[in-house]
Amino acid sequence: MFAGLPELGISNGEDLKETLTNCTEPLKAIDQFQMENGILLPTLQSALPFLDLHGTPRLEFHQSVFDELREKLMERVATIAEGKDEDRYIKLEELLEKSFPLVKMPSIQPIIMQVLKHLPKVPEKKLKQVMADKELYKVCAVEVKRQIWQDNQALFGDEVSPLLKQYIVEKEAALFSSDLSVLHNFFSPSPKTRRQGEVVLKLTQMIGKNVKLYDMVLQFLRTLFLRTRNVHYCTLRAELLMSLHDLDISEICSVDPCHKFSWCLDACIREKFVDAKRARELQGFLDGVKKGQEQVLGDLSMILCDPFACNTLVLSTVRNLQELLSQDALPRDSPDLLLLLRMLSLGQGAWDMIDSQVFKEPRMDLEVVTRFLPAMMSIVVDDYTFTQTLTFLKCMVGIKMLYSGFFDTYNDMAFGDIFLHLLTGHLTLLSDEFGSEEFCTAVFDNFLLTSFSSKENVHRHCLRLLNHLHQKVLASYMETLMKTLEPPKQSSESVKDLYTLLKEKLEASKKSPPEPEEAPSLDLGLHPVTVPSTPTTPL
Repeated sequence: MFAGLPELGISNGEDLKETLTNCTEPLKAIDQFQMENGILLPTLQSALPFLDLHGTPRLEFHQSVFDELREKLMERVATIAEGKDEDRYIKLEELLEKSFPLVKMPSIQPIIMQVLKHLPKVPEKKLKQVMADKELYKVCAVEVKRQIWQDNQALFGDEVSPLLKQYIVEKEAALFSSDLSVLHNFFSPSPKTRRQGEVVLKLTQMIGKNVKLYDMVLQFLRTLFLRTRNVHYCTLRAELLMSLHDLDISEICSVDPCHKFSWCLDACIREKFVDAKRARELQGFLDGVKKGQEQVLGDLSMILCDPFACNTLVLSTVRNLQELLSQDALPRDSPDLLLLLRMLSLGQGAWDMIDSQVFKEPRMDLEVVTRFLPAMMSIVVDDYTFTQTLTFLKCMVGIKMLYSGFFDTYNDMAFGDIFLHLLTGHLTLLSDEFGSEEFCTAVFDNFLLTSFSSKENVHRHCLRLLNHLHQKVLASYMETLMKTLEPPKQSSESVKDLYTLLKEKLEASKKSPPEPEEAPSLDLGLHPVTVPSTPTTPL
């Protein structure tokens, strides 16, 4: 506990023990020890007996004085560090050199940690000592750890890894939430709200203004994205940069070539729309990539692969198509629409680009513009021509048309968690239609059940949906579904728990029939547009 005192010429418990062992008059020896090692203030000696008269132990008095002096010294260290004296860091280094032998003493340790915290460059020898001692490493400030981490990537990786895992778990929990809603879903939180998450804040603090640590984190994210294809790492890459932007960390933002692009895109995500002005800015960034700097396309593609960016680009594409319909115009005539497709294409090609290290924008398939988008516009026209009295027929035709195309989506995206999360949320708007066997067949037999046995995530989304609207599903069809969806032994606990919960709900509903529910509003806030009476382009 008192290790290091002899190094500084200060007596410790062992010295007192030796003195008492070898002396002939212990009381005098104690008085002498107190005189030599007490507070060296002559006027204090005559006052100490008054404390004895009040029954105040000398230990209590000395401890209170010590605590007060420690606080004053820590404040003084901070004042020196924040001052403008040219030699302020020399003073702190001298104090560190004198006090460091006592670093293991709990009462002195906070002072030493305060000095270390305020030194922009801690002597390498001291850093190594802190790093080698687990207890010291644990209690030292993040400012000191940054100096250790920047030259120890493996150690930094060990610190960051649990946070990255936590981030993915949180994103997946949101996608598999038991709360199914079209209005409050995965994409509902604003960018600023998402950046207040625990992981983003911790990583931001760990990085501080250290460009080297920031680059390390980006490399971790690229590596994990390549290893897992998990797009949530792309989200974190964008959130981390914008979190540093929020704190005005110019040391990092000014050297990240993606900063201004991300800043502009972040504003679009906040508005859930890419307007014409921001579209021109984004195009300027993409067109401004100079020869020899093509590697930046890898990071830009990763930022565009962020699901929140993709969602904004897709919503903006639909808005653009609606506007083209009202203007009786074609997709190829809209520069803004072509830019949205360009960015979507760049984002969806992120994995291939980073994996191949060939930093070149993918060529857009012309059929997307000449066939696919006109076909979508034709569907939108047909959709508007249905009357509200034909709601069920409208749903059936739409679902059959959509599901027929789900089996051939890029990277099997139709069976990805993000799409299924949104789909199940939208299906809650049609809960009454699940009383029809034809509708259930279209949703389950013709789509979801085609892959649930090979894709456990699809199995989970099926059970999420049924847990939400099992009371609406035709009883005979529900019985068949329960047999089909019974989890095999190798299923995860999540699937088994969802199935058990559904089973319990079904048993409970047999005992007490549910009260009729109010149908959810079908108003999704879509912008009304005027459309031509016939499709503008034949399919």
